[in-house]
Amino acid sequence: MRIAVLRETVDAECRVAATPETVKKFIALGATVAVEAGAGTGANIADALYAEAGAIIGPREQILAEADLVAAVQGPAVADLPGIRPGTVLAAVLSPFADRARVDGYAAAGIDALAMELMPRITRAQSMDVLSSQSNLSGYKSVIDAAEAYGRAFPMMMTAAGTISAARVFVMGVGVAGLQAIATARRLGALVSATDVRAATREQIESLGAKAIFVADVKGIEGEGTGGYATEMSDEYKAAQAALVSSHIAKQDIVVTTALIPGRPAPRLISDEQIATMRPGSVIVDLAVESGGNVEGSVPGSVVMRHGVKVIGHRNVPSRLAADASALYSRNVYNFIAAFWDKDAGKTAWPADDEIVKGVTLTRGGAVVHERLLG
Repeated sequence: MRIAVLRETVDAECRVAATPETVKKFIALGATVAVEAGAGTGANIADALYAEAGAIIGPREQILAEADLVAAVQGPAVADLPGIRPGTVLAAVLSPFADRARVDGYAAAGIDALAMELMPRITRAQSMDVLSSQSNLSGYKSVIDAAEAYGRAFPMMMTAAGTISAARVFVMGVGVAGLQAIATARRLGALVSATDVRAATREQIESLGAKAIFVADVKGIEGEGTGGYATEMSDEYKAAQAALVSSHIAKQDIVVTTALIPGRPAPRLISDEQIATMRPGSVIVDLAVESGGNVEGSVPGSVVMRHGVKVIGHRNVPSRLAADASALYSRNVYNFIAAFWDKDAGKTAWPADDEIVKGVTLTRGGAVVHERLLG
């Protein structure tokens, strides 16, 4: 079985779907690995390192010609897969709800498309969960970006010339990214608070030494979604949360927003009026900017000033830590493929009734099969 690893073509995408470490592991399974020339450049991995690990290096059309499985970070369009054969498996982040036409293209070409970001959040799939591995880095980087933009110290400092107060950091949305943002801000010495619509996160927030900010005594909360994700809130909860945030946010130096709802636009957490209550020089980092944004006025790929507040909306934050992001992503991909490797046959076997396979499979046998795309 041949696994082909593509060079990413999306602007500012520096990650790669395999590293020399995982190439060696694939070869140990019994696979042949072909890597597109220059695939690891953005993550500072030279072609020579892939070759030393045992990979074949070549142009895209050549490595696709005999590929049984294609691994990528961001899913390419069919037009960018010259010579790919019907029945080839594609494993990548495919964004099926944002780009349905591309999914239909995979089906028409006979490609069996597996969306890595739809990995079920179950114990057996934890080591394959690309959203968690990449979100962890995003949460860390969000605080580092905020610290750079803030222009002041994070920890309290007592000096002969006087005392510098600790920065106040507020994290909105306590998933993987939010928890890492809390931990990073705490390590830097900030006073950290956090909120989420899911009551179960209170203990997690407090375990990291942060103050939990929650709406109390409001009925109709629907924050506990399936698989650990947040879902929509009731109108009563939204109103109560807005009032709570308005009173709290005005006292903060830095706010990091991380709230996402899979398959839907990001919820609006901060309004322009709330930004106006913050002190000039404060910073907001919107990690959901590419999904519609948690912050009114945030712009994908830009840092904008609103009422004297810097609103940071960097795209593709994990790619800004490309070496580590690639290492984690490639291990997710390896763990996924290895879990379905048939040693006797020397190739993968994808049982259609398996919970993981069913969860990630978008197309099979020339048809769209994922239940969320059939409604």
